[in-house]
Amino acid sequence: MIDNRNSHDGGPGLKNLIHISVFAVLLLTANQAQAQTLKGSPTSVATQYQLAQSYRFSFINTAKEVAPKVEAGELHKVSAGRYIELHSVSFPYAVAETSLFLERLSKQYHAACGEKLPVTSLLRPANKQPANSVALSVHPTGMAVDLRIPQKSKCRSWLEETLLSLEKEQVLDVTRERFPPHYHVAVYAQPYAARVAALEAKARQPTTLAQAQPTQKVAASSGPASHQASHQDYVVRKGDSLWKIAANTGASVAGLRTANNLQGNRIIAGQTLRIPDEAKVSTQMADNNIITHRVNRGDTLWTIANSYGTSVVKLQQVNNTGRFLKVGQVLTIYLGTG
Repeated sequence: MIDNRNSHDGGPGLKNLIHISVFAVLLLTANQAQAQTLKGSPTSVATQYQLAQSYRFSFINTAKEVAPKVEAGELHKVSAGRYIELHSVSFPYAVAETSLFLERLSKQYHAACGEKLPVTSLLRPANKQPANSVALSVHPTGMAVDLRIPQKSKCRSWLEETLLSLEKEQVLDVTRERFPPHYHVAVYAQPYAARVAALEAKARQPTTLAQAQPTQKVAASSGPASHQASHQDYVVRKGDSLWKIAANTGASVAGLRTANNLQGNRIIAGQTLRIPDEAKVSTQMADNNIITHRVNRGDTLWTIANSYGTSVVKLQQVNNTGRFLKVGQVLTIYLGTG
């Protein structure tokens, strides 16, 4: 696919929604059957909504709620420039991963078509949603973006091929809407950030993060056993996410949250994070590929599996557990097993 060759790429309701990620995994699997069709479905809409919930994205209800979220670093401004043009976009903001997606896709689109990527909508507060929007829209989170359909067939074909390629990789969902005509793209934050981080890490091997500097050894702050572990410090940059930092440093998202006493996934530019040496922080067993993980608030089977390179099914089989986790529960993890 084009994207792989170039190494670029591109609220309310369901009150009893719990342990969202397990259902999201099932829905993502179901979505594979409709990949590369540009046709939306209730399943794809539900997947987007449930993933937004699992990522703990804030659903913005009114315009006055936007500025505080921008100030807190939860939303990033998307600006028109050399590669992007904004068309009547009232709230040019998005979560970090969607902003990163637009940054990368727009450069590649410009290189392929010689045009700017036409963006028609980003964040939309719930009370600003159009009458024909779906109840479970993720536009109020800043997770989705609408792209105008290019007039040139060459550009239209390139954009559709690229977006469908990324959908096939399950890092986003794209639907071609008719009223008005546009592509609705919901970026799946965690897998997309992990994909980009892997591409960037591969491109600069064997170079590691320049900002990460070794510091003195410290004791692990949590876990079922006490170990001495070294750590590095990393200063968060604009556009960073826990998933991107984890992929670049070899840590896990769960490990980053534990080492820095984070309750969720929100980080802000300028913040200093402790990057743990997880090989020492984690409880070691007879096999070096086996570790344990103590469930933290906000953890789900899906986020844990993705952090350690395993699968939800494998976690359930090894730990004889169902869909629900408890804070403090200790899981056995076989690293890198799918």
